[in-house]
Amino acid sequence: MTIDNRIQVVLIDDDPHLRQALSQTLDLAGLKILPLAEAKGLAGQLERDWPGVVVSDIRMPGMDGLELLTELHAQDPELPVLLITGHGDVPLAVQAMRAGAYDFLEKPFASDALLDSVRRALALRRLVLDNRSLRLALSDRNELSTRLVGQSAPMLRLREQIGALAATKADVLILGETGAGKEVVARALHDLSNRRNGPFVAINAGALAESVVESELFGHEPGAFTGAQKRRIGKFEFANGGTLFLDEIESMSLDVQVKLLRLLQERVVERLGGNQLIPLDIRIIAATKEDLRQAADQGRFRADLYYRLNVAPLRIPPLRERGEDALMLFQHFADEASARHGLPPHELQPGQRALLLRHTWPGNVRELQNAAERFALGLELALDNSAPDGASGTMVELVSGGLSEQVENFEKTLIAAELARSHSSVRSLAEALGIPRKTLHDKLRKHGLNFSDSGAHHPTDELD
Repeated sequence: MTIDNRIQVVLIDDDPHLRQALSQTLDLAGLKILPLAEAKGLAGQLERDWPGVVVSDIRMPGMDGLELLTELHAQDPELPVLLITGHGDVPLAVQAMRAGAYDFLEKPFASDALLDSVRRALALRRLVLDNRSLRLALSDRNELSTRLVGQSAPMLRLREQIGALAATKADVLILGETGAGKEVVARALHDLSNRRNGPFVAINAGALAESVVESELFGHEPGAFTGAQKRRIGKFEFANGGTLFLDEIESMSLDVQVKLLRLLQERVVERLGGNQLIPLDIRIIAATKEDLRQAADQGRFRADLYYRLNVAPLRIPPLRERGEDALMLFQHFADEASARHGLPPHELQPGQRALLLRHTWPGNVRELQNAAERFALGLELALDNSAPDGASGTMVELVSGGLSEQVENFEKTLIAAELARSHSSVRSLAEALGIPRKTLHDKLRKHGLNFSDSGAHHPTDELD
């Protein structure tokens, strides 16, 4: 028999009067609890991803709190366990904290202290399980899902389109903003195609000087122009039997566009200064961040080339349209960076998750990857657009340290995130955090936070 996942708190105490009193406190706070008189057998009733927390007395007949902690953490080291101690048990409780206990409460303790600790532990548990599910989702994906991480509807549709186009011979036009992952999509199309054993040649047309672009793409014969002393094989010819990815195609001159159109139609290339037509077995994947139809209407891009390329268009959704994909991607890149640098992985705190979701990501996946790298290195993470309109950018401070330091940072981040939601009163802020106003006042002062940070100009009630 397993404990229902709707249970939020398992409370264990062999004293029936204290057990009843604590149960009543937790119940009145709206928490679903399971009171028990003994700890034996509890671990076998909890699934590894059970979403609750355990509150247990230390000194009990049979299995005591320390033994229970050891047994629970052998199954799930990240399960929060709160211990209740008598005055003489404080050294024992400190020992338990070193062994991984989340918190301990010394008798007698106020009801607010118990509720505050339990709520923080539940918030941490939700965070751990969210991060765990993100990693599980990443590890269970097939090759395409691993390359193009995300479970949003636009990404599911994109992967389906790539899967359908990859095995065909069709040339593809990829549409996407800067940093959206156009080359990643192009490589996926190549690697999932029958051309996977052939070359994949990537070239950025926007990075080529006008004087060398034709030679770079089409090649040249000796003497074709001043300085051309020997034959050069161009990128198109070099990609024969495989795929050529041509990024920023909108930057190509109209003269080069004419030659590209001929290559697409006839599948032959002629080197500069040469007479021989060289047949090509090649797939062209072009990419642009511009609206080529509009560019054609303005005379900046050949209309016939646009229609030739636009047979099989693939649009990459910008990161701002992908919802919680940002969290999955961020964790993916952060874990990769941590492994690469030999560092322990960091967990995203609730406030940091909220900031990542609010950010508009103008640099798309490239910007997110850089931010994840900084996060993995323990550096300060600045997201300039993550603040609400009219506010300054938000700075997220990443902390790696001992348990107490991480808990303090978690508490501060949680309060700061709630402040950012523009509560109209102190009372609503305290209710959202689930703490008394006096406790809120103390915590704001401790962390150097102000109610004005919430965006409200004048609190409608005073702190008691």
